[in-house]
Amino acid sequence: MAGSSHGHTPAAWTGVTIAIIGFAVAGTFMVMAQPLGFWAGMVIVALGGVVGGVMRAMGLGQPKTAHPVHQVAARPEPAGAES
Repeated sequence: MAGSSHGHTPAAWTGVTIAIIGFAVAGTFMVMAQPLGFWAGMVIVALGGVVGGVMRAMGLGQPKTAHPVHQVAARPEPAGAES
C-alpha cells in the first residue's frame, strides 16, 4: 500500500512502544521463571492498547475515512438492460 499513512500517528507509535516494553518485561520474567513479573509485563502490554485507544479518541490517531479499496462499487447493469 504505497502512500498509505496507516499507523504513522502519535497514538499508534505510543501504543506500540508501550506494548513492546511490556513484551520485553514479560519475556524477561518468563525466562527467570517469575510468574508475577510475567503477568505484570502482560498488564503493560494491555496498557499500551488502552493508551493508544485513548490517544486516538483524543484525535491523535488515524482519522476514520473510507479507503478507496474498501468502498463498495455500484451494481453493474444486467446484460441487455437499457437505461
